[in-house]
Amino acid sequence: MSGTLTLVPTPIGNLSDISPRCAQALAQADFIAAEDTRVTLKLLNHLGIKKPLVSYYEHNKEFSGKKILERILAGENCAQVSDAGSPAISDPGEDLVRLCAENGVLVTAIPGPCAAITALSISGLPTGRFTFEGFLSTTKKNRAAHLKSLEKETRTMIFYEAPHKLTATVQDLLKAFGSERRVSFCRELTKLHEEVLRMTLGQAADYYAEHTPRGEYVLIVEGAAEREEIGVTLEQALERVRTLMGGGSSKKDAVRQVSQETGFPKNTLYDAAIR
Repeated sequence: MSGTLTLVPTPIGNLSDISPRCAQALAQADFIAAEDTRVTLKLLNHLGIKKPLVSYYEHNKEFSGKKILERILAGENCAQVSDAGSPAISDPGEDLVRLCAENGVLVTAIPGPCAAITALSISGLPTGRFTFEGFLSTTKKNRAAHLKSLEKETRTMIFYEAPHKLTATVQDLLKAFGSERRVSFCRELTKLHEEVLRMTLGQAADYYAEHTPRGEYVLIVEGAAEREEIGVTLEQALERVRTLMGGGSSKKDAVRQVSQETGFPKNTLYDAAIR
């Protein structure tokens, strides 16, 4: 009889957030698959648990995943953890779950810490409908295509970002969504220096031009405005462009935002605004 794979969420900063059920799952597992065995060892030492650890991360997941599956099929129970938060969410555990599911292995998950949900809940932005976008690609072309696909997204969007890439990401979001789009920057969640900054993307560009980003970030970005069912004339759309420009937006950003709100093509609005 095969064993099971249990996804065990780990604290995203505060070790006190480990639940009794998660600790029990780690203690009862035959072995633990960890994204970084050094990080997991610190958690196990905190809990007073000693268990065999195997490395499972992005660059060895194909080879290591097969080895883990073999052990589970042989009857061992595996607990899988990422460095922080819920395994399989922006994490190679996604592939291990799929591999086990395809081979008839029982997969269970314990609820627990997740940076995306924690940040969303305190963002001050709509939480009824949202989309998790994870990390943007480091490839300029793929990153631009990703943001382009979100141009008309009306749901709240969740992104992860590292501090050394944050300033560039803010500029990319500004180009994609306009200066008036609201955003919450949630950093160092559950840690001593936890901070939430709520502002527009235009304000964020100015802020991070003067302040060096520190810590891991979750960005909660407001979705595009729902388009009105009633028709909007070109003159009304242009008046909205003028209003945004009067509030400090550039012509390009104002046109982009009004295009999203009204459905008028950006070229049409821009040419009309010039005239």
